[in-house]
Amino acid sequence: MTTTLIKKLASFGMVGITGIVIDFGITWILKERLKVNKYLANACGFTAAVINNFFLNTVFTFKEANSDSPKHLAAFICIALIGLLLNTGILKLLQQYTKFGFYFAKAITIGLVFFWNFFANHYINYSG
Repeated sequence: MTTTLIKKLASFGMVGITGIVIDFGITWILKERLKVNKYLANACGFTAAVINNFFLNTVFTFKEANSDSPKHLAAFICIALIGLLLNTGILKLLQQYTKFGFYFAKAITIGLVFFWNFFANHYINYSG
């Protein structure tokens, strides 16, 4: 990996930390306080984090001049939707086949889906 790619990956990770706080916070509020189905709560938390991450990554990670470009937003959302499918599928598998608690399984899932989101955005959305 090049130095530039490593810097972008690190920046994407730092932005991702804000997304994790948003994701876990909303998921927890919906699941624990409002008693929403855990997978729906997960999807809502994930979606809010994606919106946050789009804006922050466009400005800080990929330094895109056209940060309001509908093309980038649409591509980011498509990549995120695939990420959501991966997120929900992996989370469900971990819940079914391991004894991991929900939030530990969610943390593992976020770590795995992070790589999909970064490389898909880097090579597809912001490649040229």
